[in-house]
Amino acid sequence: MAALEQGTWVIIADGEKALVMENITDAQDPNLVVVSVEEPEARQPRSSARAGRRYDGGPKQKSAVEEDTWKSHAKSLFVQDVANLLNKKGLKGAFNRLVLVASPHVLGLLRRRLHSDVLAKVVAEVDKTLTNHPLHKVEQVLKHRLKPAAAV
Repeated sequence: MAALEQGTWVIIADGEKALVMENITDAQDPNLVVVSVEEPEARQPRSSARAGRRYDGGPKQKSAVEEDTWKSHAKSLFVQDVANLLNKKGLKGAFNRLVLVASPHVLGLLRRRLHSDVLAKVVAEVDKTLTNHPLHKVEQVLKHRLKPAAAV
């Protein structure tokens, strides 16, 4: 059984964007159709909660936070949102097979946040960031990375 058979959902995610796609053909000639594009909500930071600042324990005390820490936290929250979406759709039966495509770090975050029933639907993982690649390039990468066992 090929990982990219018809009806398989493919999630391509990084910490700032996620593409939810479905393969409408077969594994030999995948044709991915975008179901949705997920991006973090544009949150208006309050002046006291802007990036790079956080409250300390005392009154009116704030400390600097490294920008990398703030960005990492924002990415983690976005990955949680993507996992919540997949959990919701997967538990309602929107898909039976799922391929995750992301950097190793994002794959790990997703894996930890997916419901066990949804995680059981994961048929393949590709540790590569492809969110900004054209669809035909994504299809080619997946076709070569997810060859059926008999063809390897």
